[in-house]
Amino acid sequence: MLMITPVLHATHLDASRRGRLWRFLQFPVTRFLLAAAMVVAFEAVMGLGKQAFGISWRSAPGSVMALLIALGVLGVYAGYVRLIERRAVVELGRRGAALEFVSGWLLGTALFGVTMLILWSMGAWTVVGMNPWSALAYPLAGSLMQGCGEEILLRAILFRIVEESLGSRIALGLSAVIFGLLHAFNPGATAISSIAIALSGGILLGAAFMYTRRLWLAIGLHAAWNFTQGGIFGASVSGTEAQGLLAGRFHGSNLVTGGHFGPEASIVALLVALAAGAICIDQARRRGHVVRAFWQRPPI
Repeated sequence: MLMITPVLHATHLDASRRGRLWRFLQFPVTRFLLAAAMVVAFEAVMGLGKQAFGISWRSAPGSVMALLIALGVLGVYAGYVRLIERRAVVELGRRGAALEFVSGWLLGTALFGVTMLILWSMGAWTVVGMNPWSALAYPLAGSLMQGCGEEILLRAILFRIVEESLGSRIALGLSAVIFGLLHAFNPGATAISSIAIALSGGILLGAAFMYTRRLWLAIGLHAAWNFTQGGIFGASVSGTEAQGLLAGRFHGSNLVTGGHFGPEASIVALLVALAAGAICIDQARRRGHVVRAFWQRPPI
């Protein structure tokens, strides 16, 4: 049974005492569009700068830029929250952030490591070589950039704002669907890969946010999942080819290996991520972090 929980991130200011502009700015659709536009605009400007200077992601300047984008996205979101929602950015609170991020990193590494171990035991993946340890550097920066950017857009903005009105179930489902659709245009994407990403990554990462009500666990998990996939195992990450520490080959059907999109679209990764997501949802429920839709809440 869903537990009734206060909307933990709603603004504390009384909109009824403000003018029309304030009420307009606090409307959920307005807040979503403003927040998303600010983050996307920042990333677009940084992307144009990368192109203008001819910077490659697989270079030292590219790694620095990736880290700057990761930090910048967090800063832009924090600025939006303080400027528009007029509250403390509790979802990015610094107290306990390192522990949550490291926990997420270890979880993401373990989950994808288990996925590859299962594929190896099935004969669906074999190691054919090993690259220098320096091969880890570029995927690390890129994974942190992806983890921060996507978690801000999908969990901090979309999930959180939808949840305030429509509850955790709808927010989790909607953010997972959007997560899958955003990956539908990647190289090698198929209907099956998009569904797999929505059900695995979308559910797991949304559940991680529900569990802590902060972003650090989800960011660490997301970044580590991508880094382990591309940086350690050298597998394609959401259709983008990667060169990691290990060089391997996949064997068998796309359903088992994920095909060109990468092993995160495999049935093995789907089952591993769904199991972890179910545990996170159960723990969120036990903590009272599941929010009911507005029509299910008792009158105040």
